[in-house]
Amino acid sequence: MEAIATDDPPPLTREAALRIALAARTLPNIDLADLVTVLRARLGDQLDGEVLRQITVTHLKTGISGLTGGEEDGEDIGIGLAEMKTAVRILWGDTGQDENLPTPEPYVEGDLPGSLRIAIASDKGNALNGHFGSCLRYLVYQVSPTASRLVDVRDALEADFAEDRNGFRVQLIKDCQVLYVVSIGGPAAAKVIRGDIFPIKHPDGGEAAEIVAHFQQAMQSPPPWLLKVLGVDPQQRLKNYRADGDDD
Repeated sequence: MEAIATDDPPPLTREAALRIALAARTLPNIDLADLVTVLRARLGDQLDGEVLRQITVTHLKTGISGLTGGEEDGEDIGIGLAEMKTAVRILWGDTGQDENLPTPEPYVEGDLPGSLRIAIASDKGNALNGHFGSCLRYLVYQVSPTASRLVDVRDALEADFAEDRNGFRVQLIKDCQVLYVVSIGGPAAAKVIRGDIFPIKHPDGGEAAEIVAHFQQAMQSPPPWLLKVLGVDPQQRLKNYRADGDDD
């Protein structure tokens, strides 16, 4: 039986996908789909780590000019040379990985009795500084009232290639009960809640250690929202309610 021909381009390799997603973030007004179009027009449909090393600043500028209707050597396309160079370095493999990322520790279920799992949206370092729908990663902590442990660092860049980006992110942290973000939109928050994850906006961000300590403090005398997360029945939640509780 002959194979059925298809016009769909081959899927990107994971390495190429991550590089392209990072590069797209450095180019104003150029989204992920646009950049993939530019790269495939120049390099062909099969994009992998080695092929991406063939791209140059001139190639990128020419391709983007074609998308925006600008002229390669004339009309300004709204992207500076420095941004172009950064994007090319990333496409070549210099993804500038965050050297300040923390290292997860081994964890076996039951290691921290009475603990919950929280996710912290992060763009850099060991800190809460990311928005739910665009952060680079989630720092996942197992937290009890007296101890905590970083158990995973989950790369979120592949969400940019998902049909439902927010749904992909929810699935990425589906084992967490609480999510800390700098910001989150209403529809995205609804998806997080439907995933049985409680979102908490903390606009000022902060070091992960501070966020974890704040959560541990809440666990000492749980406010109503946390009692719900802990699975305490409504009547017991009312009994334990304190008017001066911090419900975030």
